[in-house]
Amino acid sequence: MAWLHATPKPPEGSKRAERPGPKLSRLDAMKRDKVTPPMPPISARHIIDRLVEMGISQSNGMGSSPLCFTEIEAWQRVTGVRLAPWEARLIRKLSSDYLAESRKAESENCPPPWRWKVTQAERTAELALLEEILG
Repeated sequence: MAWLHATPKPPEGSKRAERPGPKLSRLDAMKRDKVTPPMPPISARHIIDRLVEMGISQSNGMGSSPLCFTEIEAWQRVTGVRLAPWEARLIRKLSSDYLAESRKAESENCPPPWRWKVTQAERTAELALLEEILG
């Protein structure tokens, strides 16, 4: 999810970095190009759903930080859902990993953390972009 939500930035000082216009996240660019966003297989959907419901990360005044155990405990208290200790640790780890991938994924050359089969729509969008750049 972090890779899809990231807005890739071209290297500083490059001509592409100077281009005006809105910067899109990878997910928004795929939607614009009518490409179905690829998603890795998920075997424990309920864990991801709970992480998203908790907010994936929290604000720490200087930016974002991983969910802390007090936030996870508060979520349990408010929702009445009791997590197993391993689930709470996994949710905290996923929150931390999400933030790390978010920062890494800001590089436009960052590959996705999973593999998928490239579709014809993705090829068409990439070729259109190359045609626009190269003429």
